[in-house]
Amino acid sequence: MKTLQFPLVKINFFLIAGILVGFYTDLSIMLSATFLLLSVLILLFFYKLQKTIAFSITTFITSFFLGVVVQNLADVSNDTNHYSRLIKTGSRLQTVEVCVSEKLKTTNFANRYFAKVLAVDDSTSSGKILLNVYKASHAKNLTIGDVLQITTKLLPHRPPNNPNQFDYGKYLTRKSVLAQIYVEPSEILISTRKKKDLWFYTDAFRNKIIENLRKHNFHERELQVVNALILGQQQELDQNVLQDYQLAGAVHVLSVSGLHVGIILLFLNFILAFLPKTKVYNILKFIIIILSLWAFAFVAGLSPSVVRSATMFSFLAAGQCLGRESNIFHTLIASLFFILLVEPSFIFDVGFQLSYMSLFFILWVQPMLQNLWIPKYKITKYFWDILTVSIAAQLGAFPLSIYYFHQFPGLFFFTNLVILPTLGAIMALGLVVMIMAYFGFVPEIPMMFLEKMIFYLNNIIAKIANVETFIIRDISLTQSMLWCLYLLLICIVFWFQKINFKRSLVVLTSIIFLQTVCVYNKIDVENKQSLLVFHSSKKSLVIARNGKEVAIYSNQKPIDIQKNKSLQSYLVSNFLIIKKQNPLSNLIYYNHQKILIVDSTFVASLPIKPDIVILRQSPKVNFDRFLQINQPKVIIADGSNYKSYLRLWSQTCVKQKILFHATAEKGFYEIR
Repeated sequence: MKTLQFPLVKINFFLIAGILVGFYTDLSIMLSATFLLLSVLILLFFYKLQKTIAFSITTFITSFFLGVVVQNLADVSNDTNHYSRLIKTGSRLQTVEVCVSEKLKTTNFANRYFAKVLAVDDSTSSGKILLNVYKASHAKNLTIGDVLQITTKLLPHRPPNNPNQFDYGKYLTRKSVLAQIYVEPSEILISTRKKKDLWFYTDAFRNKIIENLRKHNFHERELQVVNALILGQQQELDQNVLQDYQLAGAVHVLSVSGLHVGIILLFLNFILAFLPKTKVYNILKFIIIILSLWAFAFVAGLSPSVVRSATMFSFLAAGQCLGRESNIFHTLIASLFFILLVEPSFIFDVGFQLSYMSLFFILWVQPMLQNLWIPKYKITKYFWDILTVSIAAQLGAFPLSIYYFHQFPGLFFFTNLVILPTLGAIMALGLVVMIMAYFGFVPEIPMMFLEKMIFYLNNIIAKIANVETFIIRDISLTQSMLWCLYLLLICIVFWFQKINFKRSLVVLTSIIFLQTVCVYNKIDVENKQSLLVFHSSKKSLVIARNGKEVAIYSNQKPIDIQKNKSLQSYLVSNFLIIKKQNPLSNLIYYNHQKILIVDSTFVASLPIKPDIVILRQSPKVNFDRFLQINQPKVIIADGSNYKSYLRLWSQTCVKQKILFHATAEKGFYEIR
């Protein structure tokens, strides 16, 4: 593939390697900047001497250290004014002044926002924080730009409570959000002043459109989809609608990305087609397109996929303005380079990874699939193109999708055949309605057409999602398997381009690599044994693992695995199957250890002398006397106990020098 010979491909590889090294190591910014400066000087030296090989090697080294420096500069913890340097440990309250910058999806218990920290305890500060406001009937909805004063605790992120659970703290850290606040609405003092920045005005722009559509009785369910599809806001989207799109393999439609930005570019080219083809008007057209694309990107919230798309199509628009044929591969690679220079953390974003891999495979694989059959009729060719694009995109995305989400929609091709022909019309009509709604004029007929199109689209998606036979769930995939799977896919595509013995041998070798990793993983899984006490609020859950088989001990029977996300994540991530489910008994023997389970029904008659004690359901026992009689080595309190009991038990264990582990504070406990 000639595109892989493009120098920026190799430069990007070393840039990404530098970003990863900068993220996972403690290499100081001064040291990395010194290495970067030296490599640049050596690069200039070899450039003057016209030493091609030495110049190339030094270019890659420079790219590597550029990635390290860019990552260090983007690391907010290096900022001397960052609020993370002012966090007090323990139970001490701090007065924090913040400005609401982004509204997030609500949970069952709280409304969530990203906020910019302005001051901590009268010290000027900076940084982004997660604000959780507990739900209350009298609570006032916060808006972007609100300046708040809160007296609370700044809480650094904790690791997940259960094994293989989604690490939300790590996810937030990669978004430069290093702590969070939990607060009651009554504890918030809202200032009369607002911080009116770009985010304030884009939020006001969106809100004005939505309110005007509501005034004209645009149905709420369809309005939520419009808000996600065109304005890039999924916070208010009904969970059932979102799940339907996920199961049907159409969730990419709701996340504003290259598909949406590409449609907007075509729409802009269409309405600007009347301009003369002169140099001055070409520049004017370019300026209008760039401003429109980035205005849309800001309105859509500047998500990684939107930024990638806006950057790439800006390069395409520049090529059109200059009257040059743009190589789409080169444009894609150049956009990756410039985006990572500005925001290196995007490399960790799942949507960013999926969008680049999908687009790369569309550009690489789709032409080959397209040439397998040349339809005679335009309508047949149109649907054949949609099908080949869908297959190519899924080839690029499905290993990542399985790795992150552990499921695969079998009817994705049918979904795309239905969606893609109508999406352009929905986007074009939606943009017109949105712009007119902003100015307070909502024409009845276009609004009705838009509403009906989304209504029927939602119904079709729901029907596809209900065909659960074609939804493959709980697929296990390790990171090493992920890399081997991509290696196999790439080798197969090269083999498909030119079938010969050498490439066939490479494909067979990649298959052997994948099989070797799978066999190693199988042996590793079968050799592991452990007993885990999960953190489960108001319930008790103990897991005994023997190889790939699991025995569940619980006070809830039977457990619905699909609803218990913590257990499901553990089982899928570790290739495990449930052998049996048992009720919790008072005694469990595991690996020559006696484990006593004490609950509200426990009555101590004789000393049991257990090695480990698990406390559940807040048992009312004389804890000090119980410890003196039984002398356990470890006390574990699961998530079914009252917090007040945990504090008393912890103090008693400290006095008697016994290890105390509360899953509500420290997460699950593993016994080997």
